[in-house]
Amino acid sequence: MSVHRARNAANSALKYVMDPMEQYKLQEAIDDAGLDLGAIYHSHTRSDPVPSQTDINLARLGDSDQPAFPGTLYLIVGVKSDEDDLRLWSIVGNDVQQVGLLVTE
Repeated sequence: MSVHRARNAANSALKYVMDPMEQYKLQEAIDDAGLDLGAIYHSHTRSDPVPSQTDINLARLGDSDQPAFPGTLYLIVGVKSDEDDLRLWSIVGNDVQQVGLLVTE
């Protein structure tokens, strides 16, 4: 397992945008290591860690209901309060389901 951090090209606390070239390079690094993309993570700074409509739209392949990254889960970290709130989601089309998450030290 490895974690690849990406810069928020939107430079905003309210939305995130990944630079397409950076995304391509990260995917190449994952592929070159013989790994699969397991999860995509980001934070919600002002709301609960529940997929927004923007999150759902970004999880789609274009205008279709097909997933942009089949089999990939979405980890959203809520940081609006003093205690972090992590929630894991499966997003396929408009079907959004929370997935069990076990965090260990």
